[in-house]
Amino acid sequence: SAHVSAADCHVLWAQKDNVLQPKADVTATEGEAVTLGCEYNTSSTNAYLYWYKQDVNDRPRFILSRSTFSYEKTEDGVKNRFKSRLNSTLRSIPLTIEELQPSDSAVYYCALGDIASYHTNTTHSYI
Repeated sequence: SAHVSAADCHVLWAQKDNVLQPKADVTATEGEAVTLGCEYNTSSTNAYLYWYKQDVNDRPRFILSRSTFSYEKTEDGVKNRFKSRLNSTLRSIPLTIEELQPSDSAVYYCALGDIASYHTNTTHSYI
C-alpha cells in the first residue's frame, strides 16, 4: 500500500494569507485513487496555488499549479495521474492521485503565491 503524508503547511506574508492541509496521514491501496485536501485564504485576486511532492531525503519537487484566473501548469511526468481543480468559491485545491503506485508515497505540500511571485520564480521560498 502507498503511504501518503499530507503535511500542515502555512504560507504567511500577510496575516490573512495562508494554506491549511489536514494533518492526518492518508493510507491507500496500490491502484486506487486518493485525494489530499488543501484550503487557502488570501486577499489577493491573482492567487496561484501549488502542489509539491517531497520524497524522503529529497527536496520538494513541483507537481502542478492552478490559479484563480484559470492558468494551469502540470509537470509532464505526472500529467496522467495527478489532477487538481481550484475551487475559488470554496477556496480549496484538492489534489487527486489516480492509480496509486508505491513511488507516490511521500509528503505533499500545498503552497500559495501570487502572480508577482510566479513570474519572479520564487516559489521555492514558500515551502
